Amino acid sequence: MGENNIDWKQAEQMVIDFLRRDKKYKIVAHNYKTSFGEIDIIAQQGDTYIFIEVKSGTGKRVRPSERVDVEKYRKISTLAEYFLRDKRYSRARIDVAEVIDGEINYYEDVGWEFG
Repeated sequence: MGENNIDWKQAEQMVIDFLRRDKKYKIVAHNYKTSFGEIDIIAQQGDTYIFIEVKSGTGKRVRPSERVDVEKYRKISTLAEYFLRDKRYSRARIDVAEVIDGEINYYEDVGWEFG
């Protein structure tokens, strides 16, 4: 498709549209910020909260999703636990959305699971 010039804001909006349209997720927060970091997207499906990290790029050397390392998972899980502290839920998980050349690859249940 040749859309290598998609910036992170466009990538996040593409993923939000995908989550609503294809996954039927409710978007709870976008760019949820605390004093110790940010989560790109928080979604909900039923009583499950989904914390989504969005990565974009060309994928020529390294796939964008490969830039989500152990330290990033640790940070997301800390933020997720903070977000969930007063919520009712039965499950929570971390997903990664990768945008390469305008195409979305979506990975569920990566790295951490809560509940």
